[in-house]
Amino acid sequence: MMKKYKRKKNVDYDKITNKRFSWFLGIILVVFLVILFKMIDVMLIDEKMYEEKLDSLTYATFLGSSSPRGRIYDRNLNIIVDNKSLKTITYKKEKGVTNADMIALAYKVAPHLELDISKVTDRMKREFYYFKNPKICEKLVSNKEKEKVAQRKMTTRELEELKIKRISVEELNKFTDDDLEAAYLYYLMNKGYTYEEKTIKSDVTDKEYAYISENNAELEGFNTKIDWVRVYPYGDTFRSILGSVSSSSQGIPAEQKDYYLDKGYSLNDRVGLSYIEKQYEDYLKGEKAVYEVVNSHETKLIKEGSRGKDIVLSIDINLQKEVERIIDEQVRRAKKEANTDYYDHSSVVIADPNTGEILAMASRKIVNGEMIDNTTSILTSPITPGSVVKGASMLVGYNTGAVKIGEYIKDECIKVAGAPEKCSSVKTLGTINDITALAKSSNVYQFKIAIRVNGQEYFRGMKLNFNQQAFDTYRNMYHSFGLGVKTGIDLPLESTGVTTKDVSAGNLLDFVMGQYETYTPLQLVQYVSTIANGKDRLALHLLKEVHSASENEEIGKLESTKEKEVLNSIDTKEEYMNRVKEGFYAVMNSSGGYGVGYIDRGYEPAGKTGTSQSFVDTDGDRKIDTETITSSFVGYYPASNPKVAFVVTSPNSSHPNSNTNFASLVTYRITQQVSKVYHDMYG
Repeated sequence: MMKKYKRKKNVDYDKITNKRFSWFLGIILVVFLVILFKMIDVMLIDEKMYEEKLDSLTYATFLGSSSPRGRIYDRNLNIIVDNKSLKTITYKKEKGVTNADMIALAYKVAPHLELDISKVTDRMKREFYYFKNPKICEKLVSNKEKEKVAQRKMTTRELEELKIKRISVEELNKFTDDDLEAAYLYYLMNKGYTYEEKTIKSDVTDKEYAYISENNAELEGFNTKIDWVRVYPYGDTFRSILGSVSSSSQGIPAEQKDYYLDKGYSLNDRVGLSYIEKQYEDYLKGEKAVYEVVNSHETKLIKEGSRGKDIVLSIDINLQKEVERIIDEQVRRAKKEANTDYYDHSSVVIADPNTGEILAMASRKIVNGEMIDNTTSILTSPITPGSVVKGASMLVGYNTGAVKIGEYIKDECIKVAGAPEKCSSVKTLGTINDITALAKSSNVYQFKIAIRVNGQEYFRGMKLNFNQQAFDTYRNMYHSFGLGVKTGIDLPLESTGVTTKDVSAGNLLDFVMGQYETYTPLQLVQYVSTIANGKDRLALHLLKEVHSASENEEIGKLESTKEKEVLNSIDTKEEYMNRVKEGFYAVMNSSGGYGVGYIDRGYEPAGKTGTSQSFVDTDGDRKIDTETITSSFVGYYPASNPKVAFVVTSPNSSHPNSNTNFASLVTYRITQQVSKVYHDMYG
């Protein structure tokens, strides 16, 4: 029986092919549309973003050399720090210049410049030799070490360092003076970033300047320009506090590199190194020109450079000059007097008690017969102040109820258990009130108040109990006046004085008469200024105004003014503060007042004198071995409406001597003359 086979259906291959082709076209169309929309997104919607990305890849910007700093003026707009132009030689590496080209150029230019080859370091010599003799240095490493680079076990830089380190000392010792000059110049040509303009030498001779100017077309990158340097029209007056600026060759100090680089500086930028120049770097620094480097390595100026902003200080430079002259004269005079073996300097601070402005601050020190500037010690070298602090001590008594206004207390030599007898400077003053106690600087009046603050009542031979709260009460009051804390002065360095931790009951008596802790003259002027204005401790400051840079010799537009800053107000009653001020007036004007004659009574002065026991190290073994006497003065005038405050200190101005009890009046004389000079200028 025959099998039956099913007949196969006819397959329409054309239809299938067309269908698949349609799907393929559809997919292509979708992909095309996606690409099209993406192109529209890139070319139209995100055009600006991609242009910026392209620019960032194609262009680089760099800064030109530093522009002149802003000027510094005194309060009367006398220029006290300015800029002087200098003829300068620069170098900027051009496109396509190789190390070999630069070395050849260094040998060509170096003979025409006066270069200090003593500055050439071992590293400079090694790098110069390495780039001058690449084939010789290639033999200083093995093939095995070279293979490590290919195997990524060592970087190219590490291999280069091996070569540099293996250059023999014998080869380096073959350097001639010509080689050393070329090596140093090559170093200067490479210092900093590639596209930066490097300062090769400032303040060059006319001959050096002419050589580069006349031949710069053939010297491939060398050029000349007019640079700047700081100048001081008033010489050394106030010089140390004005501070210093790094040189173009010095650049940023190594220890501050990260700080300045984070702020956009270059390594060879000049910056303020100390005091005013450092404190107000952000104002004083010039704005550098901005250049753009394009693909062809050509540069284009984007933004012109400009001089830094000008600042006006609160200092009166003519008053400052006179104060320095007076101190010089009186220190020299004092050194010819008896008992001044260990005395070498005096300090003066003059301030406006209503604003915190410093009008003058000077300290002059005699060393081997020569007078030198010692003004920074006003901020950093505390002294034992003595009785000048008794205004603060008296307020503690009033505030705690330990003494009442007008209360009479017997001034007698007192004796507490375990301590020697303590008296006022005069053996006894009898029964006196608070005003006389200040006028005649009674120690005993303060001792008896302190014993009450300590929770006891004085009797001869008593045991003085230790009471931490009593110490804290006095110290907190002192701190509120600025004694033992920072004054807020706008300078980068300030000492807080010495706060001792050797606390015992007997030391409380030394504390209240200014014999326990030490304070700087700057803290003392803040203290007396607070008493003068009657309420507020103001931050001391030297900045008065900031002005924009002008395009001529005139000062620019006022941008900002330093406002007074109240750090705290004294926690006391107005009647108590007025009583202290009355006592300070009596010091200077009453019969027998210890401050009479320090300031002309016609000025209506108020103030407080102080003498303190101090000690010095006379043999350099860092151990104090000789007792001395330090004299101080704090004051202000006119008492009814104070406009100026003074502090004068003379550490170690005398010392106990079995042959004579003579004590120099150097602080008295300086105060007399300084206050007169101020009055002659300001009334």
